[in-house]
Amino acid sequence: GPRFLIYVSGALSMWGDRMWHFAISVFLIELYGRNLLLTAVFGLVVAGSVLLLGALIGDWVDRNPRNKVAHASLFIQNISVTVCSIVLMLVFSYKQRIEQIWDGWLTVVCYTVVIVLADVANLASTALTIAIQRDWIVVITGYNRGHLAGMNATMRRIDQVTNILAPLAVGQVMTLASNVVGCGFILGWNLVSLIVEFFFLSRVYRIVPALSVKPPVVELDEVYLERRESSQGMGNCNISLPLKEITNLPLCFRRFRWLLSTCKDGWRAYYRQPVFLAGMGLAFLYTTVLGFDCITTGYAYTQGISGSLLSLLMGVSAITGLMGTVMFTRLRKTYGLVNTGIISSCLHLGCLLLCVCSVFAPGSPMDLSLLMPYITSNSSSEPGGMASQRQKHTYPLRGGSNQPLLPDRSSIHWTNNTLLFDNVPSGTAPESYISIILLFLGVITARIGLWSFDLTVTQLLQENICESERGVVNGVQSSMNYLMDLLHFIMVISAPQPQHFGILVIISVVFITTGHTMYFLYASTQQLPDTPQLPYSCRALCQSRTQVK
Repeated sequence: GPRFLIYVSGALSMWGDRMWHFAISVFLIELYGRNLLLTAVFGLVVAGSVLLLGALIGDWVDRNPRNKVAHASLFIQNISVTVCSIVLMLVFSYKQRIEQIWDGWLTVVCYTVVIVLADVANLASTALTIAIQRDWIVVITGYNRGHLAGMNATMRRIDQVTNILAPLAVGQVMTLASNVVGCGFILGWNLVSLIVEFFFLSRVYRIVPALSVKPPVVELDEVYLERRESSQGMGNCNISLPLKEITNLPLCFRRFRWLLSTCKDGWRAYYRQPVFLAGMGLAFLYTTVLGFDCITTGYAYTQGISGSLLSLLMGVSAITGLMGTVMFTRLRKTYGLVNTGIISSCLHLGCLLLCVCSVFAPGSPMDLSLLMPYITSNSSSEPGGMASQRQKHTYPLRGGSNQPLLPDRSSIHWTNNTLLFDNVPSGTAPESYISIILLFLGVITARIGLWSFDLTVTQLLQENICESERGVVNGVQSSMNYLMDLLHFIMVISAPQPQHFGILVIISVVFITTGHTMYFLYASTQQLPDTPQLPYSCRALCQSRTQVK
């Protein structure tokens, strides 16, 4: 059936994405002499491109037939990864020769090509995710809330499992063989995956006739300008003049003006959605260091936690994430979708209180004096003062300065694989493990409410967004997610020391609380009781909005 084909296609796509996201970070570190510069540049390019082009990607998804969007995104993504893998294999094999050509500039060209191709692959992956997980699934389930919740939960479970197993698989290949063999393995996987996914998605498109029916999208340039002018009460005689001026502009300027109007119209469409506050609440959850990404993992290394224990904790976090998907389906059946979000929010915030307690618990390295330069400069000259105690709970990284590299690029905590703490001073065993235990206990248990809340907001967006605007609104939502994720990197850059991590924890909890407060405000505006039997129809919603326009 179509659901099984979507699950298999999604599993292949997610597995390939997880392998590639893990491997590209390792490759970039190896290429630049175990320096993190290329990895940081790659992270900024990826985040910036989605932030700027999210609305345009969503608009492209809305304007084109579903099969063409899926096939084009799939082809661009896999071919970009394939070509990038070939370039990496050549660079790893002939690195010394390449460095001697053009006084080393050919190496810079190769680095640029790798980063650009990897960014194109990520943009195509974003378009494919919007098309399949935000649009196709809604149509396949026949706009049935229960079936939609089940498919969303299953896709998230697949994502959780692949997020752990795929990096481990490609990591073993790279460790036992070489980086060149790892590139070849990813290359072969993408070629096979491209053929299988193309066939499966084509099969689903033929099985479900509703996928071939798509409402037309109103043009965003001249018609948008005409509607805007008419809404301001201007007559037809005044409309023809600006339209004539626009048509007389050179083609490049008209294209640029159209791109700007598309982005502006996309953000405006996002703002006017009835679930705007819920989407913003989800985006605020990205500004956090309380996830199994490089930031928290790097901090754990400085606190004397071994790599094997961290791997075990990541496995436990995956299990709690799966528990969140199970809890979501059961809560939605019993209490309804909106109330499920409220329960998940309370559970998420309640577990994160353990992280706040860890900041002040025994063994915490937090030192507020580091944020006060005047006190720091005075105390540095005092024997036995604060300067001598600054590195009290700072411990050496084990397994190399470029570890850990296991990523967490899920829809909630996408992050660049950049190590936070480098060249930390040596130390002994910590005086107490209470602080780090409370921190990870809070992070792991909070994932139950986190993923349940994520699924809740995802389904609210699926149910309440007009079909003709589904792509552009979800594109803007992706842009907001990346924007808030960039803020959390700025936080870390501003306070990079282990002694600052407690402050980052408190700021993260403040952002998360703000996000859940936005959702509470959205829930308070819902007049009708949210019951699982309440029917809904996105097509009817589109028709009503069209009549209003």
